[in-house]
Amino acid sequence: MSRGKRVALVFGTRPEAIKVAPIALRLRESTDFDPILIATAQHRELMDQVLGVFGLEPDYDLDIMRPAQNPFDVTERVLARLRPVLERERPDWVVVQGDTTTAFASALVAFYLKLPVAHVEAGLRTDDKYHPFPEEINRRLISALADLHFAPTQRAARNLLREGVRPDAVRVTGNTVIDALLTIAGKPAPPLPPFVEGLGGRRLMLATAHRRENWGDPMRRICRALRFLVKRHSDVVVAFSVHPNPQVRSVVEEVLGDVPRVHLLDPLDYVAFVHLMERSYLILTDSGGIQEEAPSLGKPVLVLREVTERPEGVEAGVLKVVGTDEGAIITEASLLLEDDAAYRAMAQRRNPYGDGRASERIVEALR
Repeated sequence: MSRGKRVALVFGTRPEAIKVAPIALRLRESTDFDPILIATAQHRELMDQVLGVFGLEPDYDLDIMRPAQNPFDVTERVLARLRPVLERERPDWVVVQGDTTTAFASALVAFYLKLPVAHVEAGLRTDDKYHPFPEEINRRLISALADLHFAPTQRAARNLLREGVRPDAVRVTGNTVIDALLTIAGKPAPPLPPFVEGLGGRRLMLATAHRRENWGDPMRRICRALRFLVKRHSDVVVAFSVHPNPQVRSVVEEVLGDVPRVHLLDPLDYVAFVHLMERSYLILTDSGGIQEEAPSLGKPVLVLREVTERPEGVEAGVLKVVGTDEGAIITEASLLLEDDAAYRAMAQRRNPYGDGRASERIVEALR
């Protein structure tokens, strides 16, 4: 028997699951809502890790993941498999998060069924349709389909208003990733890889890279820069969390597989990864979520992308965009490793992306 307003939360990747989890937990606490969790499983292993951490299980698992899938495949399968679920459930709201192909295709299904769409993390923009690809266009299309827009920052809200979204349809909430991070950071640290526990006086540099626009030569340049940095700085240990996609893994293993003090890790569960970030001295990443999380932990981030849709962190001085040029990565990382003043200027616990209450504001708006 339904308890209240029916809210379908659709997600399929690890970042989506992290950012949706605080909303799902808060909805479940309320007698005003009947949440329905729908997993597309666009990224099966990484998504399942996160759900386990938060004690969540999907009500529907669309199981769309296939080897070597591309945006055409994901869009086609989400359209086909989500339609009958939403036709059966007829929720009062369909909530999508971020800018994945899962999020776009789910919003499109809801629109075709004339179901209201709420967009979490709305209004992020680079104003370059191919960076990031396909995310920049995905989120613009979702904005055209959404009825309620949860912007993480005032800048994101201004982007939406500039594009003609009605002011009464926009809420500035903060980012739910901070809600998730603060919940997890308070948990005891699980066992971390032995090399982390045995760092001694060495400094840990954490790296992740997986975005589609960084496949191929850009990934190779990133890896060569890391190889150079670890050889130049004898007190640096690199932990590279390697995405399971073969386009990423093959290059990383080829360039870094036999380099001393470089450790290639399978993706850790979310609790372990948060504590790994806490143990790190410096983070190099193309991940949007890590750009949002690291400032709460006081960790400088070098962004391995040409542009970022999260300029607030750059303006706050806790992120720096370095792109994928080998020389630029080496120069900027070496500065932070060798210049204490430059490091201290970036290593501040100052987060422009939220205060840990975003899910509370989102649930109140849905109410």
